[in-house]
Amino acid sequence: MSGRPPPGSGRGPGPGATEVPYSFAVLRVVPHPYTGLGTPVGVVLQSRPAEFIGLRAVSDPDALRALAPDADVALLVRYLRSAADIAAGDAAAGDVALLSAPERFHWLTARRSDVIQPDPVEHAKCADPGAELDRLFGVRVLGA
Repeated sequence: MSGRPPPGSGRGPGPGATEVPYSFAVLRVVPHPYTGLGTPVGVVLQSRPAEFIGLRAVSDPDALRALAPDADVALLVRYLRSAADIAAGDAAAGDVALLSAPERFHWLTARRSDVIQPDPVEHAKCADPGAELDRLFGVRVLGA
């Protein structure tokens, strides 16, 4: 027993903290869907036991333009804001935002032929899903 946190947890739990399972997917901008090549721009994470769902995405138009120069940046901004609103359960985002958190997560991570595509869903454990979302965004999207 090494005392190290499990892979994917980002950090060990604090004293008395309990790790919870979570699922996440990286969201990619795929300017030309027929090529399948994309650039990571966001992460969506859900933990059922923690009753948590969150989405972090690049929202700055200049940053998106640098990441995906061939894409319609205004459209990307609208799509990513809409996805964040759906994850948050904002009723203004439409009927899908009114679904349960697990249903919203599955809708956001469903494979589609679109300019924003999710990677396959991955699973791990962590003590704090919100902090883990921030960590994954830093590592998987910002390359930090």
